[in-house]
Amino acid sequence: MTEQTEQKRVVELIRGAGVAMMTYAGPDGALVGKPMATQETEFDGTIRFIAERSSEKVQALQADPRVNVTYNDKGSWVSVAGTARIVDDVEKLRELWDSFTSSWLEGGPENPENVLIEVEGATAEYWSAPGGSTVTSLANLVKSKVTGERIEGENATVDLG
Repeated sequence: MTEQTEQKRVVELIRGAGVAMMTYAGPDGALVGKPMATQETEFDGTIRFIAERSSEKVQALQADPRVNVTYNDKGSWVSVAGTARIVDDVEKLRELWDSFTSSWLEGGPENPENVLIEVEGATAEYWSAPGGSTVTSLANLVKSKVTGERIEGENATVDLG
């Protein structure tokens, strides 16, 4: 596959998942993972989340912006390594804000406590099992055990920069 085709594949897999686990270094240096709702489906190498400025994760990201964002959906996994930055952009918050966001954060996009976390992806690795669903993945696992043949799926590391 070409680099452009592999990048499109990463976009498809991220778009299908929606919720990610963002891993970063906490104040004591230990790795911390938090579930985060991805705010945009048009992935251009930047992943956007909305968070509270005073949250532990925002404070930690300002001290050490290295992150890993992972997605899992229907037998596919994506791991994006990159750098996070905290962004004050009320217009972008207005564009991305929805009722789901209101369920977790107070005051809407105009609340100065609400900020964007933008993760600029450097690389992504994806794995996709044949068939693309949990049922198909289980069927392939059983078939592999019976036949002794290895399950073949897609796997690639993609440069996003």
